[in-house]
Amino acid sequence: MTIIGIIGAGEVGRHIARAAIANGHQVVLANSRGPETLGSLIEELGPSARAATAAGAAAAGEFVVIAVPLKMVNDMPVNELAGKVVIDTNNYMAVRDGHYPIIDSGEKTEHELRQEQLPTSKVVKAFTHIQAPRIITWGRPAGSADRLALSASSDFPEAVELVTRLYDRFGFDTVDNSPLSESWRTRPGQPAWMQERQTRPELIANLASARRAVQEFGVTTII
Repeated sequence: MTIIGIIGAGEVGRHIARAAIANGHQVVLANSRGPETLGSLIEELGPSARAATAAGAAAAGEFVVIAVPLKMVNDMPVNELAGKVVIDTNNYMAVRDGHYPIIDSGEKTEHELRQEQLPTSKVVKAFTHIQAPRIITWGRPAGSADRLALSASSDFPEAVELVTRLYDRFGFDTVDNSPLSESWRTRPGQPAWMQERQTRPELIANLASARRAVQEFGVTTII
């Protein structure tokens, strides 16, 4: 029974926790306000869930989900995440996060920055182009004609392999959109992000049709 650490107990973190528990995993959840504030959620999730600090969730998880936005100054527990696959569910959104020039210019993706902040972890972008409640309602058995696909991006093949197994347990196929420098293809506004339902061939096509928007000096250029 795999223990999954989840840092972030908002909508995405909660639904990944529900899907994980439904598939036989245990979860250790953390938020920014402290484990004592997660009592009602832990009670709802049942005996397969417990609360901890971010460092505690990172240490407990065999792999860890980060379900909070990237900060330019790292706020994740580097030591506790060392050597582990880290699933980053974040989408950079300037309207929420403020403008990060290094991302706006196309020099780095948010997930490349997360990898730089966690140099001893194996970061993989996943669960970023599906609305959180659909993680537990849209899954289908392997081989189903209507089975949908989700992407994964990483600089580490073993991290994509882990996400592929997790997606399969949750009822989804995988499209490998590696490396992290290509992870912008599922960013908000791109075809893969805008389509609600995508089979594997449809997702592959939508990833290929993505066009990068680069912003410098207040001017946006599509490349």
